[in-house]
Amino acid sequence: MKIEIFDPALCCSTGVCGPEVDPDLSRIARDVATLKNKGHDVVRYNLAQNAEPYVLNKGINKLMEDDGIDALPATAVNGKILKTASYPTKKELAEWLKIDISELDFKKPSLTIDLNQSK
Repeated sequence: MKIEIFDPALCCSTGVCGPEVDPDLSRIARDVATLKNKGHDVVRYNLAQNAEPYVLNKGINKLMEDDGIDALPATAVNGKILKTASYPTKKELAEWLKIDISELDFKKPSLTIDLNQSK
């Protein structure tokens, strides 16, 4: 199962570099990282940094021709476009990958470091 997310032109993939943090971008960046760390084949493309996948994928190419840049972000699962104009939710990602949605839950690190030095 391969999930490809075609972002619009972004300066970065996390959504934290602009004047305001985009919580949806931060969430999808975290979800994709979580899935990749668990061995799932999930990739994001950024139109501003790598246009080749947009040109080579006939479905995305046609989507952009028909609906313009507003159709992005778009998500393809095994080459088939399943979602346009917004990022997939955790529920959708879990359904497509046939995993439990709890696998996408953010878990705080169990190890913490106290940086306060006592004298």
